[in-house]
Amino acid sequence: MKNRIAFPPLYFLFWLLYFIVARAIFLIYHLDRSSELTSSEVASTFIYGLRLDASFAAYISLLPFLLTLLSTFSEKVRLAAAVRYYTFFLLLFLSILLAADLELYSHWGFRLDASPLQYLNSPGEMAASAAGAPVFLLLLVSLTISVAFILLYSRFFDLRHYTLQLHKWLASGLCLFFLALLVLPLRGGWQQIPINQSVVYFSNKPFANHAGLNMPWNLMHALLKYEKSGHNPYQYLPEQEAEQRVLALYAAVAADSTEQLVEAKQPNVLFIILESYTAKLIGSLGGEQGVTPNLDRLASEGINFTNIYAAGDRSEKGMVALLSGYPVQTTTSIIKYPQKTEKLPQLSEVLAQEGYSTSYYYGGELEFANIKSYLRNGSYDRLIDKYDFDPSTYNSKWGAHDHVLFERVLKDLKQEKKPFFSTVYTLSSHEPFEIPIPAKFPGTTEEVMFRNSVYYTDWALGKFIDEAKQQPWWQNTVVVIAADHGHPLPGNDQNHAPSKFRIPFILTGGALRETKKQVDAIGSQTDIVATLLTQLNLPHNQFKWSRNLLAASSSPFAFYVFNDGFGYVTPQGILTFDNTAKQPITKDEDLTDEQLQNAKAYMQFSFDDFVKK
Repeated sequence: MKNRIAFPPLYFLFWLLYFIVARAIFLIYHLDRSSELTSSEVASTFIYGLRLDASFAAYISLLPFLLTLLSTFSEKVRLAAAVRYYTFFLLLFLSILLAADLELYSHWGFRLDASPLQYLNSPGEMAASAAGAPVFLLLLVSLTISVAFILLYSRFFDLRHYTLQLHKWLASGLCLFFLALLVLPLRGGWQQIPINQSVVYFSNKPFANHAGLNMPWNLMHALLKYEKSGHNPYQYLPEQEAEQRVLALYAAVAADSTEQLVEAKQPNVLFIILESYTAKLIGSLGGEQGVTPNLDRLASEGINFTNIYAAGDRSEKGMVALLSGYPVQTTTSIIKYPQKTEKLPQLSEVLAQEGYSTSYYYGGELEFANIKSYLRNGSYDRLIDKYDFDPSTYNSKWGAHDHVLFERVLKDLKQEKKPFFSTVYTLSSHEPFEIPIPAKFPGTTEEVMFRNSVYYTDWALGKFIDEAKQQPWWQNTVVVIAADHGHPLPGNDQNHAPSKFRIPFILTGGALRETKKQVDAIGSQTDIVATLLTQLNLPHNQFKWSRNLLAASSSPFAFYVFNDGFGYVTPQGILTFDNTAKQPITKDEDLTDEQLQNAKAYMQFSFDDFVKK
């Protein structure tokens, strides 16, 4: 038997070993990215990650250390079983989270945090997002690591192997000392500021920094701050300077240089939002040829904006950027807070005040990611979603296929009161990429399936537009086509990569006075509202984060965010910045320090606006 006083430090080391093995599994699972690291960088993920590992090991050890202290007062108090079951439960629970984190990182590009909580009210959509996951492999990983450490604990660490071999008061004093000593790893040392994620950020390669994170510590930290929307952590500049810099960017737009491209006085507006449409698959934007022939045709016929970037990388974030012209938040989303979205302007509200009938069409569930509450705040006359379609038209996860959605829109618009504003949101190019037509491109990889789903939506869109052109309302209609966000595929872009965020934006329709025009100005999703309203001869002052892309600007830019960082695109170059490390990830050579300060100002001032909403 071993001395019980040795149990606390050994228990702490047991959990340190678990987290080291978990990090090794993470690196192996993402071997394609790990292979891009040097051996020194791989070692550094373990070295720098040790402080967060120790911090979470200390949290886990609090209860066993306390129980060990209690057991020193009386041998009759048998707490070994309680510590054992507590440990086994945590091993199983954390191993399941580990498996989930492995796959979520593949899709999202960041470690498990509070983001999944945004989708708890729509578990079906969560399941759809994970439909392509290798479930058997993940279960095997989870089971293997939990069983291995359960056996290791039972053989070498279980409290039942330890007896009290010192005087109980001396043993109690030492146990109390060990318990108090946990404060150091808990807060990461003696320093004034408690430990945070930045301690593991040692590299300019985001994956290396992410690998160094302790996943359960990161999750716990995110959960604790999940509802804290009243504080701005991005304090890069004096508040007044940040505001002045951002206002100057919008003041750089010339108000009197707008081309009038819409002929009709009060045209119908059809706003089509394409799920996950990335410029990488759009031939007219320099992407792959043959994937979106119909969209490319519409781009050549209408007004094609070639340098547009999504404001974020999630559907609910893109929705707010497109329809409210509002910037996206990094680790949260304003759409989670109905009390905040109530204060946002919406395109539907503006047009409703001008006498437009308004409708919103989506083949899936509008409760997904709290989108429905946002749309309700937008005062749409009608919301059409999954439950308005025959279940026989559903794919296995999301809802009605895109061609079914477009057929319903075409049918309803024949009777719609004019002028109308109708928003149509596709879904088939979302995971698991199921399509009801034969695949265009051979293969079964995720990338091929995604490419085929984009092709299918393009097919459905082309069929819809061809039929719409035969309708009486077409000649008096402006059609807006844009994506909700881009996609890592093809190419498996890193989370911060600009190519992941570049998307299409096209104006077409019979109401256009001018066609076959290309606009190369750099812009954002948030700029679409102001651009459209200007063409409709309506004011857009309330959309203060949106600017008219058809007006000359001395400071064109696009700003996007990812978890937890931002990108800033200018004619001089592109900056990507890590908010946790507080340093650039990438920075083009010609990008000036002045532009770096403008980007920081935008991050700070836009989030401050979110906080104050």
